[in-house]
Amino acid sequence: MIEYAHIHHVSLAVRDLEIAKKFYSGLLGMQEIERPAFRSTGTWYAIGSQQLHLLQHPEGHTLREAGIDTTDGHFAIWVTSYSGTIAWLEQQGIEYEARPDSVAGFAQIFVLDPDRNIIEFDSSYNS
Repeated sequence: MIEYAHIHHVSLAVRDLEIAKKFYSGLLGMQEIERPAFRSTGTWYAIGSQQLHLLQHPEGHTLREAGIDTTDGHFAIWVTSYSGTIAWLEQQGIEYEARPDSVAGFAQIFVLDPDRNIIEFDSSYNS
């Protein structure tokens, strides 16, 4: 049997790495970390003890073209403040879909990156 410890990273395909970095580094303020010298083009971010890897597809392909659809593949990040995250997204001009009373049992906020990858921010109701 496999003994799982935790998720190490999530990788997303992006069309243009520089546009993606402006979103993740600039607008979301994620911390870029060192990436090995792979032959592929990409960048890595630290999210707590896990990582987000952005990989520029050599032919410019990504998987999604549609808007926010939470039944599509996505990744979720637990944040410490629901209201603070909403305020930051609004300050940065990032469109979002908020579900403060989600049936999930915690508040959810969904955004799209420039390549239409879905990012979910989760937090307790009263934060």
